Amino acid sequence: MITDYRQASMKLPPDARFSTICIHAGQTPDPSTGAIITPIFQTSTYVQDELGKHKGFEYARTQNPTRAALEANVAAIEGGNAAFAYASGMAAIGAITTMLKSGDHVVVTDNTYGGTFRLFDKVLTKYKIDFSYVDTSRPDLIEAAMRPATKMLFVETPTNPVLRLTDLSQAAALAHAHGAKLVVDNTFASPAVQRPIEFGADLVVHSTTKYLNGHSDSVGGIVIAVGDEDVEWLRFIQNAAGAILSPFDSWLVLRGTKTLTVRMAQHNTNAMAVAAFLAAHPKVANVIYPGLTNHPQHDLAKRQMRGFGGMLSFDVGTFNAARCVLNRVRLMSLAESLGGVETLISHPATMTHASVPPARRQEIGLTDSLVRISVGIEDPADLIADLEQALS
Repeated sequence: MITDYRQASMKLPPDARFSTICIHAGQTPDPSTGAIITPIFQTSTYVQDELGKHKGFEYARTQNPTRAALEANVAAIEGGNAAFAYASGMAAIGAITTMLKSGDHVVVTDNTYGGTFRLFDKVLTKYKIDFSYVDTSRPDLIEAAMRPATKMLFVETPTNPVLRLTDLSQAAALAHAHGAKLVVDNTFASPAVQRPIEFGADLVVHSTTKYLNGHSDSVGGIVIAVGDEDVEWLRFIQNAAGAILSPFDSWLVLRGTKTLTVRMAQHNTNAMAVAAFLAAHPKVANVIYPGLTNHPQHDLAKRQMRGFGGMLSFDVGTFNAARCVLNRVRLMSLAESLGGVETLISHPATMTHASVPPARRQEIGLTDSLVRISVGIEDPADLIADLEQALS
């Protein structure tokens, strides 16, 4: 009999610590073989014992044991009641927005990911859903943007790529005071660094492509929910719309979450070392990293985060200087995406945020001279040496 991985656990104690949860939640040895790793159930359907009697699985869009194991694992990691895995991070955000209807209003972090902005601004506005983009690091601006029709406060923290932070406790209080849900895109931090549900978030979304997977070999997304109504709706829409995460990708992300704690510890260490080097370099005009004491929200980062993450940005003054650095790096790879064990470097204005209008990019501090680094887990001395030669 196939184990129901939605209910599986390794008899975790109720007070299990984070790294133990990452490795064991949602996991159980396969009962038919004793395999300690959840198998890849690469099947489209399931044979039923008789009419109306099955083993909990009917059709693979609706249920898959490998996906169920991942969903149980990530729900426990984020401290939610259930999780639902989708074919991409944008599919996961799209699933959340199906909770909205025509006439609803959403307040959004102004420095939101370019793909999120594109979905909201180019697609959902066609359905008469209204969006206000504000600096959610300022509670007064959140409050001023709220309306009677506001149903959702959608926050990224830290933001991509200018690493601005939102106080999640304050954001949750403001959203709930207006009858709205707080949704947090936690991709940039990862649950090893930040757990928004502990601060009052109703829904948390990740691109599993990034830190949860951690190896640059899978694309996916996941939503973690707290409320029963949200859980039931997301379960329904996952099946109804069908943008599910494949069994193989589910297995890859499960492999990733087992090492999330140790990987993020090294990402934190390396990013701090690289940020400190860049901050002292004469050709760097500005470094943005929450771990630096000159970051305007350094104190909030210390309260809200466990470490400061593996993402940083720096400004070299001109687009030509940025292009020179990007073209000269040798060890770092010029590529979109983030969160892998290898270091990636990118130019947000022409890559990840190209869909954001230039005027809006300027408003949020996303200049043409800004370079973003997803700091990997290589030896930090080698990363610094690569930047040193590129900047020379």
